Amino acid sequence: MTRQLFVTTALPYANGKFHIGHIMEYIQADIWVRFQRMRGHQVHFVGADDAHGAPIMIAAEKAGKTPQQFVADIAAGRKEYLDGFHISFDNWHSTDGVENHELAQDIYRGLRDNGLIEVRAIEQFFDPEKGMFLPDRFIKGECPKCGAKDQYGDSCESCGAVYSPTELKSPYSALSGATPVLRTSDHYFFKLSDPRCVEFLQNWTTEPGKLQPEVLNKIKEWFTKDEEGQGGLGDWDISRDAPYFGIEIPDAPGKYFYVWLDAPIGYLASLKNWFDKGGPAAKYGDTRSFAEFMASPEIEQYHFIGKDITYFHTLFWPATLHFSGRKTPDNVFVHGFMTVNNGEKMSKSRGTGLDPLKYLSLGMNPEWLRYYIAAKLNSHVEDVDFNRDDFTARVNADLIGKYVNIASRAAGFISKRFGGKLSSDVGVEGRALLDTLRAHRDTVTGLYEARELAKVLREIMALADRVNEYVDQNKPWEIAKQPGQDAVLQDVCTVCIEAFRLLTIYLKPVLPALAAQVEAFLQVAPLDFADAERALGAHAIGSYQHLMQRVDPKLLEELFAAPEPEKIVPGGEDIAPEIKIDDFTKVDLRVAKIVKAETVDGSTKLLRLTLDAGEGRTRNVFSGIASVYKPEDLEGKLTVMVANLAPRKMKFGISEGMVLAASDADEKKNPGIFVLEPFPGAQPGMRIR
Repeated sequence: MTRQLFVTTALPYANGKFHIGHIMEYIQADIWVRFQRMRGHQVHFVGADDAHGAPIMIAAEKAGKTPQQFVADIAAGRKEYLDGFHISFDNWHSTDGVENHELAQDIYRGLRDNGLIEVRAIEQFFDPEKGMFLPDRFIKGECPKCGAKDQYGDSCESCGAVYSPTELKSPYSALSGATPVLRTSDHYFFKLSDPRCVEFLQNWTTEPGKLQPEVLNKIKEWFTKDEEGQGGLGDWDISRDAPYFGIEIPDAPGKYFYVWLDAPIGYLASLKNWFDKGGPAAKYGDTRSFAEFMASPEIEQYHFIGKDITYFHTLFWPATLHFSGRKTPDNVFVHGFMTVNNGEKMSKSRGTGLDPLKYLSLGMNPEWLRYYIAAKLNSHVEDVDFNRDDFTARVNADLIGKYVNIASRAAGFISKRFGGKLSSDVGVEGRALLDTLRAHRDTVTGLYEARELAKVLREIMALADRVNEYVDQNKPWEIAKQPGQDAVLQDVCTVCIEAFRLLTIYLKPVLPALAAQVEAFLQVAPLDFADAERALGAHAIGSYQHLMQRVDPKLLEELFAAPEPEKIVPGGEDIAPEIKIDDFTKVDLRVAKIVKAETVDGSTKLLRLTLDAGEGRTRNVFSGIASVYKPEDLEGKLTVMVANLAPRKMKFGISEGMVLAASDADEKKNPGIFVLEPFPGAQPGMRIR
């Protein structure tokens, strides 16, 4: 029976490049997807950029871009990673797409109509220096559960607790460092504590085989209340106040969905975009609409995610789907993090970071990494450690020494001695070996299905060992020297090539590019698991070309080499040419008080400043700071003025000096103008020496 699967990975936040954790997750999911496709199943594998939220808005503002352009620029760099590591997404979209706006608002209406949305006035942290309500991720402090420091305002990366920002101890703004103040605002809540939600989630999470044991154990903690009735599932704040880059809540001006409400809906939005573009029709002849597809009871829905976002995907997400009248996931596959060299945390500055693009730019084979990651992954929530020596050994000894060399030891004889023609039949010993390899197909496919990738590769390498034992016992290089043994030589080499084909079938989900090379060499159609049941017979193969290089340890040294110290250029520009002290003393810098500040009619850049520099009179100075300062914010403050600058006639009047301000040479990279202000105690007229 042909299965129909909808598969996703967690959506990367669109504020930076992919890191190795993303690539590890995508490789795991891609292997599983390719396996399902090789079984003849219909798979829709989609991803998207998580594009919303205050962090995107703030980063875009700093970069001098609109949030939409900022996200688009990030998205433009995704392809080289995905293509580089052979990740086979059918569609890549954005949570800012029109589909997500429509679906998020429609799902919200379903929850609201089900009586699961409640509006409450809440106290929320406000940054008095930035003048805005702070998103959860821009409030940091001590975790209220375990006491870990520098934790974000929504969840603890140390103990996994989920909480409200107001529960943090010693909170501070990650934007300004200021201590936030509490202000009241109306917020919209999804009532996860409603008995209907609690009952549904308790049933959903405990369905046999639904979730990994480690995940289920963690979820049970989140359901548990203490002796005082505290704890258990809490209601979920799903709204944020303007300014916010996101999706507006229907009939709630100035209110937007919290990014975690609309982000997972982006899975559905990307799938809808894929259907609306006609992708399934072209690939599978499936002409159904997105709505018809999702309404089909046979559809299976799977999500691959990291352990840090388990709460959102195993509680909020299924409840959101169920109570808005939609299908819930068949399973959520959770994995651990990636470390390097025996659990060391990755750090670029210490040379312990694994940069995916650097890996590719060094010419390192992406399938080395696919194989190595697969060799470390299982169905449990365990961290994956990248060890350089282990990496080299697994690729060189196993992948090349055991697998690739099987073909290289036999293909030359078939090509040179037999015109590339394989035997139509082989001897008893050869048939027994091939039957053994075929008999392991169900074991291999069962392990792939269960995501036991490390066990899959151990199983395949054990089979490769048997093939190499056969080669060593029969020694084709010696048979080739013996007169009248051509038929025996052809049979032995045919067994090797046929065994190599079977191993390639089993490895193809992990090594798709190498498998394509093998298919070209064998002159066969793309291999799938059904091909394991059929022998090639008297088939002609092509000439053998070397399939894979060994890992050079020097490449790993270069990969993990600490970057050269970055040259620090003050303010983004080089220091001006050297001057003498006499040159400096020619410039008369004075402390001045801003007596009055006002806008200038006809100019959007200038402010007119009336300055007292201790001369018994005031000066009129025009300053191009109107874009960042309001007149009322300047009056009464002290600043620094160039007092002996020749007066300059301007369109708006005479400017009798210059106020000093700092700025970056690249204003798009680091926008802002900062007027200099002397420390308290300075008096108008004092000279800067």
